[in-house]
Amino acid sequence: MKIWTADEVNSRLNDSPQMIDVRESEETAQGMIPGAKHIPLGEIPQRLGEIDKNKEVIMICRSGARSERAGEFLEKHGYNVVNMDGGMISWNGKTAAP
Repeated sequence: MKIWTADEVNSRLNDSPQMIDVRESEETAQGMIPGAKHIPLGEIPQRLGEIDKNKEVIMICRSGARSERAGEFLEKHGYNVVNMDGGMISWNGKTAAP
């Protein structure tokens, strides 16, 4: 699994990357990276069909730990995964309402 810093993810937003935010709803209510899709960690297995296997997927959470676990799961299912190191704690870019 590749690991990118929050700044690296921010620098790629113009490319409209596939991003999955695995935080809980009460966490995402505080703001998400624009363009990210919210799929809570516990729902990832049931919602695999919503994640494009042909595109790299950037995983996001609060600190980077849950997104790493989700990324490991996705990799086992054939996805090309990037984990955002430091999660939203390290995010200095724009946020939007979910």
